[in-house]
Amino acid sequence: MDKFEEILHSYQENIEEDVKKRVEFIRNYVKDANAKGVVVGISGGIDSAVTAALAIIAMGKENVIGVWMPAYSDPIHERDAKALASAIDLNLVTVDLGSTFNNLAKEIEEIVSLNDLAKGNTKARLRMTTLYAIASVKGYLVSDTCNYSEIYVGYMTKGGDGLADFNPVGSLTKHQIRLLAKHLNIPKEIIEKAPSADLWAGQTDEQEMGFTYEDLDRYLLTGEGNKEVIEKIERLHRISEHKRVLMPTI
Repeated sequence: MDKFEEILHSYQENIEEDVKKRVEFIRNYVKDANAKGVVVGISGGIDSAVTAALAIIAMGKENVIGVWMPAYSDPIHERDAKALASAIDLNLVTVDLGSTFNNLAKEIEEIVSLNDLAKGNTKARLRMTTLYAIASVKGYLVSDTCNYSEIYVGYMTKGGDGLADFNPVGSLTKHQIRLLAKHLNIPKEIIEKAPSADLWAGQTDEQEMGFTYEDLDRYLLTGEGNKEVIEKIERLHRISEHKRVLMPTI
């Protein structure tokens, strides 16, 4: 067992305590904000699944809303969102953003032509707008779902999934999230699916980043890895710093 595997094994050995810590964090943060519950954007992926499961443990299923927001999304993600709702008894609602995205993109393209990245980020920002609208009416807080691996390299949309009221999973790498997902009885198909932000057809996290989550997590947890990969990781970390700090002022 190498250092990376030892760290993951240690996490798994103490996973019950970690769940208690994260549940208490959610419960206390919501209470201190004088809020009534939690809204979670459900992508059909593992990070939002774990976040929703923790929120339900913390707040009770009657105080958690999961929102599935397709915008020409791959049907597999809708299937997995519904499987999650069934597995953890999540109150899942749907807000289809396809026509809204079309109308907005059409207006913007009167000024500039949108590439895939700009279109994908626009979808992410529309999703966060939706979550905050629901949260505002319900008196809830919006939970972020980004994990530590994504946050470190800036693999989130500023004003989109990088924006929320609190984050109960932001200190966990993708591999730790997978272990936690198994512990929380998240459906197997969600755990084993290739991670994707569902920003455009066929898009996957690892393809876009240029390295695997194993490469990234090994480096984050042990400092070890291929020199060229580490340089890529650190470059992404540097150029995405603006996503992790409050906007500067003068």
